[in-house]
Amino acid sequence: MRVVKELVQEEVRISIFSWNNKYIIKFELGPMEQTFKLSETEVLEELDLEIFLTGEFFDKVKNRFDEMGKTFRSQLENL
Repeated sequence: MRVVKELVQEEVRISIFSWNNKYIIKFELGPMEQTFKLSETEVLEELDLEIFLTGEFFDKVKNRFDEMGKTFRSQLENL
């Protein structure tokens, strides 16, 4: 597995990997993680992966983390 890029953006850790003819884009926030996979054939250049780190896609990732966090905290209260 090759690390393409790692960064932190708005408290979200983002790692992009290349593995088995796929790009793996992993977003992490606290105990939560979202992972997306796409074929390397879908991307002309690695720089094109930047589109997943901004705009509407990234906003939806953050919103999903909010929802995941609420669900997780609610479940923890039931322990």
